[in-house]
Amino acid sequence: MAEETVPMKQEKMKKGSHDTGKIAGLLVLFTVLALLIIAPIYALFVASWKPGEELLQYGLNLNPEFSHWGLSNYKLLFFGDHDYWIWFRNSLILTVITVLLTLLVSAFVAYGFSAYEFKGRNFLFVIVLAIMSVPFEVIMLPLYQQMSDWGLMDNYAAIVLPFLAHASTIFFFRQYLLGMPKSLIEAGRIDGCTEYGIFFKLIMPIMKPAFAAMAILNGMNSWNNYMWPLLVIRSSEKYTLTLGLNTLINPYGDNYSLLIVGAFFSIIPIFILFVAFQKYFIEGMTAGAVKG
Repeated sequence: MAEETVPMKQEKMKKGSHDTGKIAGLLVLFTVLALLIIAPIYALFVASWKPGEELLQYGLNLNPEFSHWGLSNYKLLFFGDHDYWIWFRNSLILTVITVLLTLLVSAFVAYGFSAYEFKGRNFLFVIVLAIMSVPFEVIMLPLYQQMSDWGLMDNYAAIVLPFLAHASTIFFFRQYLLGMPKSLIEAGRIDGCTEYGIFFKLIMPIMKPAFAAMAILNGMNSWNNYMWPLLVIRSSEKYTLTLGLNTLINPYGDNYSLLIVGAFFSIIPIFILFVAFQKYFIEGMTAGAVKG
């Protein structure tokens, strides 16, 4: 092999230096982004150990001031007389049901778009794409009227039903399934599987990464949902966690002690959800982005 010339060595050194600078720049960028994300969570954690009166006086800050720390807020959360755990239970049940049904229904629709040829398929998929571009605020009032006409007001069905066929989830699943070999479906039919059998026994196992990614995103959306439950839920015993925490601040009194520690504790389920599915999350997001 011929020896490298001086210009070639200089070019390699220049390229290596450029790559190093690029990596350093990305490292700085992601470090700044990580700090911006962690800072509010850290401030909430610090505030959860301080009396509510101090929060009312000084607001959220990053100064721990350990001399002011105590367990009073956590004692109030776990042993106090309030409805926090009722709200927590309601949100947890709604989130689990919403995520499971949304993944199942959206996977059915996406599988139909990717695996079958039928008249109007492309037109219907364009409608799905169009729905993705419509803000929720635009359809909020018509959707409210529809739920009222169906007699579903103050019912959890009004929260779950409108978003079962989630446009973004359908699009993601469809992109993921476009890379699925059609021979897999044909092999299932030859073996005598029904169309439902093919979906549940052959398709769903290969969709685990996609399910994991969408479970996290849909779980976060459902858990943090505030505006829609506020419109359709009237009974206080049916409040979700977001609605319940909002009631702690009102013209007749503020319960900042329970509000802050409750808000911090509400992060834990989403954290657990991410940890449980992180093995497949990056794989699912990457695969769904490049299929098509």
